[in-house]
Amino acid sequence: MSAHPAPLPVPDFDPLSPERRQRIVAGAAAIFIRDGYEGASMSQIAAAASVSKGTLYNYFPSKQALFAAFVRQGCARLVEEIFGATEDDDGAGDAHAQLLRIGRAMLRMMVSADARAVYRVVVMEASKFPELAQAFVDSGPKILVGHMADWLTRQILAGRLSAPDPVFAAEQFFALTQARIVPRARTNADYLASDQEIDFVVQGAVRVFLAAYGRP
Repeated sequence: MSAHPAPLPVPDFDPLSPERRQRIVAGAAAIFIRDGYEGASMSQIAAAASVSKGTLYNYFPSKQALFAAFVRQGCARLVEEIFGATEDDDGAGDAHAQLLRIGRAMLRMMVSADARAVYRVVVMEASKFPELAQAFVDSGPKILVGHMADWLTRQILAGRLSAPDPVFAAEQFFALTQARIVPRARTNADYLASDQEIDFVVQGAVRVFLAAYGRP
């Protein structure tokens, strides 16, 4: 008989697996969009994700944390799409062309069905749950503005742009890209912006932005 107890078997899976986390966030997205923040329950989300309620709380301690993860995940995909290829460069490339690319990607995201649904949830629930609106800002717009400000800083250091406050300039650029189309999309569920409309708005935004911050 051995003097030492046999080692316990090692489970062949991680109880906090990325796959299960992704499934939970996807289930939460469907429930938040369908029922709103207040109408969504953790039990409903657990059922949509095919996990137990206990497992759900192992990943996310609150509904607010889950909503923030849902917004952050969408933001992360957009950040990768827009800035992934330029995160490590020194601002190389044509600033005009890059601004057009960034503006188009941002505007297409903002008028997408998912983005409009999230916006409606936040606006509808903000008065009752101000922390929800703050979670949305911190997990979405604030992150995007930060990445845009970093990109602008690299352009400034490369001598292509001149902006005393890159964060404010980033906020201005995103505001310019929202003209005309975004208010229509948020108030008319049937409105679908065409590529021509998106190009018109983005080209105008870039012209105004470079008039203010471009270098000769």
